[in-house]
Amino acid sequence: MSLSAVKDRSDLLNDEGPTADKNSYRWVMLGLLWLLYAAFGIISRAISPLVTPILRDLNISFGQMGFILGAWQLTYIAVSLIVGTIIDRWGVRKSLFTGALIIALSSILRYFPHGFGTMLFAVVLFGVGGPMISIGCPKTVSVWFSGRSRGTAIGITTTAPWVGGLLAFSLTNSFVMPLTGYSWRLTFVYYGLIACVFALVWWLLAREAKPAITNESTGITGVFVSLLKLRKVQIVLIMGLLTFAVNHGLSSWLPKILETSGLSPAIAGYAASIPMAVGIPAILVVPHIVPPNSRELIVALFALLAAAAIMAIVMTSGFLFLTGLVLFGITASSFMPLMILLLMDSSEIAERYMGSAGGLFFCVAEIGGFGGPMIIGVLVDITGTFMASAIFLASALVAIFFLALLLRAQPGDTEHSDR
Repeated sequence: MSLSAVKDRSDLLNDEGPTADKNSYRWVMLGLLWLLYAAFGIISRAISPLVTPILRDLNISFGQMGFILGAWQLTYIAVSLIVGTIIDRWGVRKSLFTGALIIALSSILRYFPHGFGTMLFAVVLFGVGGPMISIGCPKTVSVWFSGRSRGTAIGITTTAPWVGGLLAFSLTNSFVMPLTGYSWRLTFVYYGLIACVFALVWWLLAREAKPAITNESTGITGVFVSLLKLRKVQIVLIMGLLTFAVNHGLSSWLPKILETSGLSPAIAGYAASIPMAVGIPAILVVPHIVPPNSRELIVALFALLAAAAIMAIVMTSGFLFLTGLVLFGITASSFMPLMILLLMDSSEIAERYMGSAGGLFFCVAEIGGFGGPMIIGVLVDITGTFMASAIFLASALVAIFFLALLLRAQPGDTEHSDR
């Protein structure tokens, strides 16, 4: 597939619009998507509030724990490119069901580890199933929704992992751990069973909006090469990498950062859930109200605000500390849906290739998702504090600021606001 083929409107742009059947069932599909993505958020974040007992029971270092926290993102990088193409061919119903079962298995297997290696394997497995959900969600939205409703749908689905993470942070030590006799192992089993239930509901009720691609002449390599030649795609991929480094890095270590400041595990969990709690309404509102031609400017502004918020979280206390948590939640939560919309609304990428484009985006972004938590853990081992980590994260956000301005300077899509 050549670059000109990617840009060919008759090939990539002129897919069928929503049918009456799609309009009548698309909100049910959105609700089902939300459940799966919430399970993704619960399991991906559940390990963070349990860092202290895991460190103690498995007798591992902060650096090793950081590697575990980012391990599933490392697997995700290797799997996501293939998964994007699989979703384009299998369809979303089968693909997302398979992904949900795999993340459930990953959580349940965390009952068994007695050292670094076995815990690493259980967490790594999440990176095999996770891409099917996080890549499958925007793919499903691109097929079932169009126009302004597409931005609303992306916002709603993006709240799901944040709600899941909020529940994991706020309830793991205060509710689920007491319920399981303070066993972090049984806590993971509990979350895995929830994912199994959501997977079954999806399988019973989900539909395909159109047949999956079963005889696509364009090769996988050709699609990805053509996408990578697009300047807009290149910039968004780098921004995604840095965004995931910041979001995964801070959220993975935030409960431990707060515990080192003197908070109990339960209170630290509640405090760490503040960014997610305020981020949920932001995810719903920001993608919907920001005009397409202003998305790059909002990303740039939010990057600077998020950098200031991180420094406030690490360096201050009291009102400024709480302000930092709230500000980070509002800004950081908006990055991913805005970047997905920047790709989705491009006239150069059609909905039937959104699985591949989404796979490419998440593949590159999760390099940051893996590197962020690991780099923070290594910096803590070296310096003994989280200050160097805060500077690293703030620097990444400053880079996003400049990249967003560069993206703004690129030639725009003339139809981009109408789609």
